[in-house]
Amino acid sequence: MKIHGLQKMTLLDFPGHVACTVFLGGCDLRCPYCHNYELASGKVPPMMDEEELFDFLRKRRGLLDGVAITGGEPCLHADLLDFMRKIRELGFLVKLDTNGTHPEMLAEVLRQGLADYVAMDVKNSPAKYALTAGMAGEHSAPGEAVPAWIRQIQRSIEILKSSGTDYEFRTTVVDELHEAADFEEIGKMIEGAERYFLQCFTDRDTVPFGGLSAPSRQKLEDCARAVSGYVRAVQIRGVD
Repeated sequence: MKIHGLQKMTLLDFPGHVACTVFLGGCDLRCPYCHNYELASGKVPPMMDEEELFDFLRKRRGLLDGVAITGGEPCLHADLLDFMRKIRELGFLVKLDTNGTHPEMLAEVLRQGLADYVAMDVKNSPAKYALTAGMAGEHSAPGEAVPAWIRQIQRSIEILKSSGTDYEFRTTVVDELHEAADFEEIGKMIEGAERYFLQCFTDRDTVPFGGLSAPSRQKLEDCARAVSGYVRAVQIRGVD
């Protein structure tokens, strides 16, 4: 496994734990608000191989509780299972971030008990998913009401809800891409989920498209109310 980025310590990425965050390259979505777009698009070269990472982790035993694996999209990588297994063998908890486009890999991660926590992005309501994920050109095949890649995401949602593994769903809310009405549809997608987070978009130099902005606190609260009837716990992140 090639490592494209490493945050050596975080108190935010793995709820309840002191962790490091490992960034893997490549993604099959092209979200216009992505903070890691160059990494996701494959433009950033690897910074180390997995043995260098494992050397780092061995020195952090007793200092770090866990490792958060993010991207990009980690589930793109065929060697993800082996990579996660080796991290666990070093004594660390593992958190996985995913966009849900690879339900078979997600299911295998969960079946083998390789993740202690999973965070899955839910980009928007089904009708606006392609636009929000930068996939507007990916149309349904003849006779399909929903594109195959969105149905894969819907499968991942159901897999995660029934897994018995601790998890969250989350949506990065962008003022130009989301309305409160979208969140009722998101609620229907994840109905019965344990927890759901609305994350306030923050503009950065690494975001690939300009003209995007953070929603107001009031809009975030309206969106949270729209989804609250479908999920056990709803919280807002990224605002004071």
